[in-house]
Amino acid sequence: MRETVTGQARRRRGRPVGGGRGSRASQVPSGGRYLWTPLFLAGLFLVTAVVIALDLTTGTAIRLYPLLIFLPAIVSGLGDVKQTIAASVWVVLVEVGTGAYLGAQVDDLLLAAGFTTIFGVVSVLGCRYRVRREEEVHRLRSAASALQRLIVRPLPLRTAEVAVDGLYHPIEEDALVGGDVYDVAVSRHGTRVLIADVQGKGLPAIGTALAVLGSFREAAYREDTLTGVVAALETTVVRQNVFAAMTGEPERLVTALVLDIAGDTEVEAINCGHIAPFVLHDGEAYQVDLGEPALPLGLASLTATPRRGTRFAFPLGATLLLCTDGVTEARDPRGAFYPLEERLRAWAPDPPAPLGRALGADLQEFTGGDVRDDVAVLTLRRMGPPSIPP
Repeated sequence: MRETVTGQARRRRGRPVGGGRGSRASQVPSGGRYLWTPLFLAGLFLVTAVVIALDLTTGTAIRLYPLLIFLPAIVSGLGDVKQTIAASVWVVLVEVGTGAYLGAQVDDLLLAAGFTTIFGVVSVLGCRYRVRREEEVHRLRSAASALQRLIVRPLPLRTAEVAVDGLYHPIEEDALVGGDVYDVAVSRHGTRVLIADVQGKGLPAIGTALAVLGSFREAAYREDTLTGVVAALETTVVRQNVFAAMTGEPERLVTALVLDIAGDTEVEAINCGHIAPFVLHDGEAYQVDLGEPALPLGLASLTATPRRGTRFAFPLGATLLLCTDGVTEARDPRGAFYPLEERLRAWAPDPPAPLGRALGADLQEFTGGDVRDDVAVLTLRRMGPPSIPP
């Protein structure tokens, strides 16, 4: 069923889900950093000319041209192996030639050539090691990028009902996934959306986040109702907490907002202790009133009241913004909270595109670059059905 539904959705839209530009973490630079050949040659000749000119014009008793022995070491940290070899050979020739021009003895020339050659060989070996390490890091990052695309869907993407974009920034350095997660699933019932925030940080929180993602992806296709999807997520978090108790880890709760967007102009939402969404439409921005939020995932046993869905208007052309508390609880250097609703109202008459990344840039500026929590932002723009070519 999953492949059938996804395949039909792809044919209707004319592009695969998750197509387009990758997320921040999935954009990996090419392996290895090398000097541009004209720049390398120009720098090599310029440094050599400057050192020899200073040596010949200053008239000091201490010669300066032997300092060129360090030039291959500099190139080894910036260029490739061939450039380091070229620099080493060049320095040997220059030092021998300059020494001969200045009348150095043959023994001194041979000694200088020997030391310069040894230093050049060491520089080449160091460059070779550095390049191999960079290539290894590049391969690892490429594999990590591919893994992240399987775990967290790249943005932007398009479904039959909405165009989805946003921002995803785990606070853990080089982390693929943080405690904040999101997902978008195309099912026979429409587009189902999850944004969630796992309590705590570190690998245990990430493990719970991955479990929630996997559960949502299965339940979004399997369950006929949104309450059924949320019940599956609850079961997953409870199971994770049972395992955590057995291993001595603290139990974790998960705040989550789950949406069901079908073909009409309304959205069904179940809010499990999460931040309510914001709507931008006709030059206005406001936070949706979903009523009293239900308990976070993992705590359903504490109340006899079942979680129920709430419906709200999401008209054609409107934009829905979902976020985690990494946005609303961000502070500036003076301790003031980020004024999300104020910013959205200011942007509502002419929303920046893409809104999620504009919000992320503004958040970085507001905090002075000191964002201390995971940040996840989703923007969903209500679209009409995609046109089907005749």
